[in-house]
Parts: sequence; structure tokens; C-alpha cells
Amino acid sequence: MFKHIKEDYNLENKRGKFNSNFGFLMVSIGTAVGLGNLWSFPYKMGIGGGFAFLLIYLVMAVFVGYPLMMGEIALGRKTQKAAIDAFEECDRRFKFAGFIEMLVPFCLLCFYCTFGGYVIKYFIANLGTVLGASWGVNGTDAGEFFGTFITSGAPATVYSWIFLGLTVAILICGVAEGLERFSKVAMPVLFVMLLVVVVRSCTLPGAADGIKFMFRPDFSVFAGKGWLKVLGLAGGQMFFSLSLGSAAMIAFGSYLKKDADIEQNSIIIPVADTAVALLSGLAIMPAVFAYGLEPASGPSLLFVSLQSVFNGMGSFGAVFGAFFYLLVFFAAISSSIGMMEGGVAPFTDMAHKKGKKARRPLYIAFISIIALLGSTLVSSDALGSSGFWHPFGLETWLDFFDLLGEGIFMPLGCLIMTIVLGWTRKNYIDDEIASSSPYKTRRFINICLRYIAPVFMSLLVIVQLNSFFGFTTLI
Repeated sequence: MFKHIKEDYNLENKRGKFNSNFGFLMVSIGTAVGLGNLWSFPYKMGIGGGFAFLLIYLVMAVFVGYPLMMGEIALGRKTQKAAIDAFEECDRRFKFAGFIEMLVPFCLLCFYCTFGGYVIKYFIANLGTVLGASWGVNGTDAGEFFGTFITSGAPATVYSWIFLGLTVAILICGVAEGLERFSKVAMPVLFVMLLVVVVRSCTLPGAADGIKFMFRPDFSVFAGKGWLKVLGLAGGQMFFSLSLGSAAMIAFGSYLKKDADIEQNSIIIPVADTAVALLSGLAIMPAVFAYGLEPASGPSLLFVSLQSVFNGMGSFGAVFGAFFYLLVFFAAISSSIGMMEGGVAPFTDMAHKKGKKARRPLYIAFISIIALLGSTLVSSDALGSSGFWHPFGLETWLDFFDLLGEGIFMPLGCLIMTIVLGWTRKNYIDDEIASSSPYKTRRFINICLRYIAPVFMSLLVIVQLNSFFGFTTLI
């Protein structure tokens, strides 16, 4: 994942550095633009009522996502430390928040590797159709193909292991120049390919209903306590998509050069991420309605609806599908590497703090073992169709890891950050941001961190705790 990161370490602080601000942006956007946009955003929008979900998501992205993005990057660069030590240096009373953020990658990787494996399978299956092989899609109904694969047992699990193995290989060996150059091309090409899919999806018969679902105001889902459910979905999605509260952005900030414009970067990353999320919704929702699928059908939307579009494109569809899923794979693996680095960086800091040599392979191996066990469980569970026991009455093991990481730890870590940067150490990051930025949004950021973001975060944590523990009388 570390595009443009120097392999040698700075002798003074023994930390890696980005060679350029562009390198930082590619890493950060690559971490943000992944399965959170292409998989999670569309299906949660479907569950959240379309436009109602989108509205809350955009409001939270502006008033919570942008300030927290700036806070995490600035905190990392000012302290030159990863999450745990960064919080300790800022306010030692809240060092535990760094540990909370450090736990997030462990949770997310448990299901992220499973869906990364799904992407690999779909790339191979579409390639098989192009080659006329028996292991291709070959006109099979998209829903039937997906159901057969996820319940296949060992094959689905092995694909998750392959995805995890590739993530580990890149982290251990570093990013070769060939992969770096390819990634610079892959992300823009993915954007172009997504636009093509959007055009195809939006021109399908019946696609207009999907577009209306996304953009026509309809707040019936807010009835009663429904708005709290939508808040939980949109808030959790924002954290997952932007990688906030996952220790990743603090780590990346600590690798950022001192002359990089933090204010500008903190705007570019959420805007790019949101643009891809909206395009993903336009690629999937019109197809969902055109093919008579259920918009609230959950995690299968990326694979069932998009594959239906590719199947309907004739002989060229398989070529298009293979190329598209290949690019989705690169977007996904860039995010998984970023997440894992968020977990590795604190271990590296601990070693340096003790005057010991950092043993990155050992730290990566430790996180990988946890991810291996978790992804095996999620893959074997087959999105709840395996008959496995699930904690707290949840329907799948995916829901468990998703709620734990995205639903509780991420917003809780960010809530604590707003308390620190908005109250106990007010203006702590201002000088760091102003040193390389005009910082025209200083007043807006301070108001958001002090008053607006804590309210959203508190509500979100309560809603997610209610979902997790089932305290139905809580809200």
C-alpha cells in the first residue's frame, strides 16, 4: 500500500516518509476507495431508504467526516506517532483511545478479506467465460451463481486466504515500482470503468426507478425511530468508507511531509471517496430495479446486480466484467493494506519507544493470524446460510465484526478524539495545520470538533450499542 514511501527510515525518528503529497493522497484515497464504496455503500443505501440515507451521509461527511479527517492527519503529523502514542502525547488521559482505534483493523479485516476473495472469484469467473472454460459464469443466473459460490465451503474460504496472502506479501516486501505505476493507472481507470457501468446501468429498461430511489426525497423511512436506524447505517458507512477511527489516517499523517497542505488534503480525500460511492450507487441501484431485485437485499448487491448487468451486455459483458472486477480487486487490496498498516504502525512505535528494532514481519503475522481466523469464520458462515450460531441474535458473523469495528470502535474512537481536540486540548492541532495551509476553515473545524461532531458521535454510539446488545427500550 505504501506507494512512494521511502524504504529507508529517517535517522532521527526512524519513521517512513512519503516522497510527495501526491503519494500521500494516492495511499489515503486508495485506502478510502475500496469495498466500502463499491460494496457497502449501495447495499446500506438500499436498507436505509435511498435518498434519506444519502442525505444523512452527506451531512455527516461535511460536519463530521471532514473535521475528523483533518484532526487525524494533523494529530499524526504533529506527533510523528501512530494512534496509541499520538493520543498519549496529545493527552495521556486518553491514550486508551489509541488502543480502541488499533482494534478496528482486526475487526474489519475479518470480513474484508472474505469479500476481497469474492472479488477474486468473480474476476476469475468472468475471465473463464471469456475463455469459454467450464469454470466461467457462462450465462448462469447471477443470484444462483452467487448463492452457489458462497455456500461452497472450502472454495469461498480459500479465496479469502488468497486475498489475505496478497495483502501480507505487499506489506512485507514493500510496493515494487511496477505495482506503484500500475496503481497510479488503476485508480483512474477504475473511475472511468465505473462511469461506463453507470451509463449502462442507467440505460436499462426500468432503471429510472433506481435513480428515483437514490435522489427523490422520501423520508418515510424516518417514521418513528427509523431515523436512528438510518443514522446508524450512514454514520457507520462514513467511518468505514473514509477509514476514520481505524488508526490508519493517524499513521499516514505521521508519514506526511511538513510542507503538505493538510486542509486541502482533508477536503480532497472525502470528496473523491464520496464521488466514487455515489457512482457505485448509480451503477447498482438502477440495475437492481431494472432486474426486479430487492434494494435492501444486503451484501450481495455488488455481485448479483452488477453481474446481471454484465450478463445482459452480450459477448462483451464477460470481458467488461473481468476487467472491472480486476480493478475492484486493486481498489479493495489497497484498502486492506491501509487497514493492516493502521494496526502495524502502533507496534512499530512501541518497539522504537523501547529502543528496540521494529519487527514488521512479526507484527504483520500476528494481525494476519487474527484476520485468517476471522475471515475463515465469515466465509464459512456464507452470509448466515450455514446455520452457525451468531452472537447477540445477529444474522451473520459479518454483522458481528461489522458492528464491532465499524459500528462501535470507530465512532467511539472518534468521539473521544472530538473530546480531546474540541475540549481538553482545544486548538492543539491548529498550529500544525496552519504551518502548511491557509487554514480558512479554522472556525468551522473548531465548531464542528467542539459541538457538532460530539453530538453526532454520541447518538451514533448509542444507536450502535442498541443494535449490538438489543436494548430495544434504549431508543
